[in-house]
Amino acid sequence: MKKEYLFAILLAGLMPNSLLAQAQTQTKSDKQQLKVEITDSRIDVVSGIIYSQITSKYGNCQLRMTILIPETNEPKPAIIYYPGGGFTSANHEKFIEMRMALAKAGFVVAAAEYRTVPNQFPALINDAKSAVRYLRAHASQFGIDPRYIGVIGDSAGGYVSQMMGTTNGEKRFDVGDFTEVPSDVQAAVTIYGISNLMNIGEGYSDTIQAIHASPAVTEALLVHGPAFADYPGASILSDPQKALDASPMGHIKENMPPFLIMHGSADLLVSPVQSEQLYNALVEKDNKVDYIVVENAGHGDLYWYQPKLIQTVVDWFKKNLGENSHS
Repeated sequence: MKKEYLFAILLAGLMPNSLLAQAQTQTKSDKQQLKVEITDSRIDVVSGIIYSQITSKYGNCQLRMTILIPETNEPKPAIIYYPGGGFTSANHEKFIEMRMALAKAGFVVAAAEYRTVPNQFPALINDAKSAVRYLRAHASQFGIDPRYIGVIGDSAGGYVSQMMGTTNGEKRFDVGDFTEVPSDVQAAVTIYGISNLMNIGEGYSDTIQAIHASPAVTEALLVHGPAFADYPGASILSDPQKALDASPMGHIKENMPPFLIMHGSADLLVSPVQSEQLYNALVEKDNKVDYIVVENAGHGDLYWYQPKLIQTVVDWFKKNLGENSHS
């Protein structure tokens, strides 16, 4: 018999009954019970998905996607998040607060990166539509109801989301894999997005206006490309028709999917005019659209991460995307 065990027996025999009872009571009181009600489903994460691979003589570009999947039995509507980044970056792992809230509400939520400058329009829209087709082609694998796919984006990602909604049915943007399935979307949310590349700085100072007229600004690089060899570059204002074709405002028509437009009243980077003109144009064509101005909110500041704002988006998608929507 081990010495430690023998010592414990002897000690217990010598301990007064009152102290022994107290020790036993203390041991029992350390045990706690927690009653939990099951209200949320489990959220699985599938990351590192290559949803599109573009190969050219200049190299190989693999575009990644991360998917949040609520573990429920029934097929679910899906939402794709396109990140902002001024047309120069597309970090698809951002805005986890919004993405997780949507997943907890029962949506499959994908986040997709896309090509940015120096790639030119329509590369990023080709990519955005490829992401939709990828989800539809793999709907059963990810528990998706392929009839209902919505999109959401902020800033440049808001522009992408707008383009996705306004170019439903325009097959010229469908290139790459899975072109046998449609890339149309059934709902679109744009957060301080860009609707017209020609007036992003509308209402701002002359200095800001001059920057947006420069051949070096990102919207000009997106549409016209960088200066190279004997090409000096071009302002976004140099070819209004080309710029309009690369803008959501150039594609608005009747029978668009429902839109939610959100913009901060204190946005100093992308003019609130961008959202106002989109709203007016959609209404003029009798489309279903909700327009929310967020008081005192700037561009990508903390207002956009607050539960009340995020819940507004969640509730809108619940109403407008899925079996019970009236789109």
